[in-house]
Amino acid sequence: MSVSTRHDWTIEEINALLELPLIDLLWQAQTVHRSANPGYKVQLASLLSVKTGGCEEDCSYCSQSIHNSSDVSAFEAQMQVEPVLQRARAAKEAGADRFCMGWAWREIRDGAPFEAMLEMVRGVRGMGMEACVTAGMLTDQQAERLAEAGLTAYNHNLDTSPEHYDRIITTRSYQERLETLQRVRKAGVTLCCGGIIGMGETVRDRASMLQVLATMDPHPESVPVNGLVAVEGTPLESQEPFEPLELVRMVATARILMPYSRVRLSAGRESMSREAQILCLQAGADSIFYGDVLLTTGNPDVDADRQLLADAGVTANWQECGAAAA
Repeated sequence: MSVSTRHDWTIEEINALLELPLIDLLWQAQTVHRSANPGYKVQLASLLSVKTGGCEEDCSYCSQSIHNSSDVSAFEAQMQVEPVLQRARAAKEAGADRFCMGWAWREIRDGAPFEAMLEMVRGVRGMGMEACVTAGMLTDQQAERLAEAGLTAYNHNLDTSPEHYDRIITTRSYQERLETLQRVRKAGVTLCCGGIIGMGETVRDRASMLQVLATMDPHPESVPVNGLVAVEGTPLESQEPFEPLELVRMVATARILMPYSRVRLSAGRESMSREAQILCLQAGADSIFYGDVLLTTGNPDVDADRQLLADAGVTANWQECGAAAA
């Protein structure tokens, strides 16, 4: 049974979904998920920080910002092509079929760094994996060259609602984020775009952020749902931990709004119980980031993830392609 796709959701409608009794919300989300994505299959994605630290942005949650860190030793350090591809091969052998690479930049730097990025994308695609890049803003020409190299997806999160945004970031406007997404889409690369909860926003802020995503046409193919990891030294280091069931609500609502998008359970998962993570899978999450490190914060380890998915009765892509468990 197909599920109708809408692009005219209102903030009020979305807010009402977020405030449904949890059991009712889960029932609705699972009904949509089973219809749009039959067979409860989860994609495993691995994420590597290629260039760590030294970012000119002032994102309040991020330890890689020059505004939040006094460690300048790694500000311009960038991994070389072959070590990155070695990590991609290891991720594939561990069961991942999407390899994501991050550069802590405000915008992509032309020259040798960008040429290396293109080579990494071509190398990952040559292994038969999906390749995703996150590296800040980019030009039309850069987007086109990434598309020519075979890039599967470009990650550029909204982070929060338009209304709450300037409390989190002041060095880049919300409109600039939307323009970056438009350039990526114009080049024919799929979008990976989501946000973070637990940064002091209201439920209506969460609804507003989801409304921006759900009114895009087409919807982003990939929607990461993150919970804040309060990193020491950042302005949000003392923020109260997010409530795991609130993340479940975000996953469920995203699934209802964007039936055919991949909803990715992302940062913050390490602080969630197995049971809360399984509720996210039940609510419609169909991808997790897999491996020990998620950029610069921790992530559940590979064996624990495999056991979690097995106990939940969820099929992961390493099982689909017949790879042997370690």
